[in-house]
Amino acid sequence: MLDSGIAVKGIPPARQVVILKIDLQLSRAPYSLFRLAIDPMKTTRHRRIRHDHASEVAEDYVEAIADAIERSGSCRAADLVSLFGVTHATVSNTVSRLQRDGFVNTEPYQPIELTPAGRRLATKARQRHEVVEAFLKKLGVSDRAAAIDSEGIEHHVSKETLAAMKQVLEKGWPK
Repeated sequence: MLDSGIAVKGIPPARQVVILKIDLQLSRAPYSLFRLAIDPMKTTRHRRIRHDHASEVAEDYVEAIADAIERSGSCRAADLVSLFGVTHATVSNTVSRLQRDGFVNTEPYQPIELTPAGRRLATKARQRHEVVEAFLKKLGVSDRAAAIDSEGIEHHVSKETLAAMKQVLEKGWPK
């Protein structure tokens, strides 16, 4: 049985919640198991974070593949193993997913090539990375820390935040 609409004290109306009361039939006697408060603001935020994490590996790999191709003319799985410090099996599985998703083309024992979609994703990731890194440096963060921190932040920054960072870099701080 599912009951909803039970009021929750202390949560503003702008952040409405749904309360679920779940009764389970155990030993032919109903037991109220728990009440679950779902805050739509948190649910949306966590859904976005999960989505960002899912695309983070793909972005890192296509960006690394693009860098390797620019640097030496080709990219092999061994290059990615060295760069990411993971096993060949991990690289192979990830490259297979990238190929399935249309970002790379490769054959066994051949270099990894980016598709047009892979190049677009690599360019987009690199541009976001550069904006975030430059913004962190503008805040006074050291070059080393900005390089490291921007690697993680770039995957989670919203379009709105990225636009605000660009605005500060191009026109200075808002007054």
